[in-house]
Amino acid sequence: MSVIPLIPIFSKFNKLFFDNSLLINQKPIVTLRWSDNRLKTTAGIYKRKRVSGVLTSEIVLSKPILSNLPTNEIHSTLCHEMIHAWVDRVLKVNEIHGPNFQRKMKEINSLQDNFKISIKHSYPIVRNDFKYKGVCQNCGEIFSYRKRMKNLACKKCCLKFFDGVWNKKCLIVFDL
Repeated sequence: MSVIPLIPIFSKFNKLFFDNSLLINQKPIVTLRWSDNRLKTTAGIYKRKRVSGVLTSEIVLSKPILSNLPTNEIHSTLCHEMIHAWVDRVLKVNEIHGPNFQRKMKEINSLQDNFKISIKHSYPIVRNDFKYKGVCQNCGEIFSYRKRMKNLACKKCCLKFFDGVWNKKCLIVFDL
């Protein structure tokens, strides 16, 4: 299945489940788009940022993950991200999957049975193998990573020797 237009679905859900609260002057308070094939490890994401004092928000749905799934999975993911936008922009609460999110999710799930919103999905995701090995300079434990990271420290050593505080003696060093 190819990607479907998101604005009509957003408008329908906004009216049905959010009392049109995700609109200001008949325009969505979030932008909507399909990913450019780079969003491969999550079905969707809600993000906001402040640019020159202006708050902007965006919902991005994963084209690689969702484009081959049934429409109800797209609906579920879009509605999930709309709940994030609603909690953030309408309720003005800073939470991820907290009580406000869960209450709204349960409410929407009880109002319809075309799709089910959940916190986690089970869509097929292809993950790259672990490519890099990092070694704790302190204890010698080896850790596997998909990409190199800077300033990582061994949690066990930081807890054991430095009361859980990050310390450069516990740095994880990557082989070249």
